[in-house]
Amino acid sequence: MDAQIGLVRALIPVTLTLHVRVPGDHPSVAALGDERMGSATLVDAQGILLTVNYVVIGGREIVATLPDGRRVKAEIVAQDFDSGIAALSIPVRDQPVAALGDSRRLATGQEVFILASTGPTLRRVSSGVITDLGPFDAYWEYMLDSAIQSTAFNPGLGGGPLFDVRGRMVGITSLNLGQVGRFSLAIPVHLFAEHRDDLLRHGRARKRPRRAWVGFYPQPTASGIVVAGLVPEAPASRSGIREGDMILAVNFREVATREELYQEMWKHPAGALLRFSILRGDQRTTVEVVSGDRAEFYR
Repeated sequence: MDAQIGLVRALIPVTLTLHVRVPGDHPSVAALGDERMGSATLVDAQGILLTVNYVVIGGREIVATLPDGRRVKAEIVAQDFDSGIAALSIPVRDQPVAALGDSRRLATGQEVFILASTGPTLRRVSSGVITDLGPFDAYWEYMLDSAIQSTAFNPGLGGGPLFDVRGRMVGITSLNLGQVGRFSLAIPVHLFAEHRDDLLRHGRARKRPRRAWVGFYPQPTASGIVVAGLVPEAPASRSGIREGDMILAVNFREVATREELYQEMWKHPAGALLRFSILRGDQRTTVEVVSGDRAEFYR
């Protein structure tokens, strides 16, 4: 499906481009760099924007550019590390805003399109259909119970809106994917809507317990779950977990997939002691890690 030209033009004013500068000593710089660009969407008449969290983690200076070229300072209002959504605020009250759809009512085969920034005032659109609404897990201790995968390839910077054919925002575009027929992943917008008041008032979803986080990059292989990397100075590296370790169990409960690994870890809150059963070479050992709070680590 080709997104209707008139609808796309009507939605361009709700989109913005983000330019983010991060101090060189911030722990996110090693993976994400100290200067980032992203897309964002106005969703509230009081100047609230939504984007993906990885664009703004550690941001000390954030400039948002509207389609008409106006540049304004943006401030982080909320960062939800569980969903991967960030909310920002800008001092603009004269712009139209995106209407939020109900991403819980989506269906495979449904037509959608992405409207993304490719520069300060440039926008591109890509259309497709939803191919999957199932769980998604990734190597940075991240998992969604339901993610939106579609054939719409992200044509610009991460964080742009995913719309249905009625122009309702149903997701925040996060990643381009390599699988055949699944070209992009978007975070369902209901993960913001369900916690909107808490996020905008307190900066986090207070009803959701803070999950245990250790700061490693587990990758599934034919042999098992292998630690492919470590976040410097995070709990895992400080406790002696090494790259190449194979994770066999968490608190003596065996885990065969990354999904099972996360589920076992997240039964415990931030600050809890986790015991990882590790295969290192041909030696089996146990490494105890006092988990951390990812939001605090990256604050």
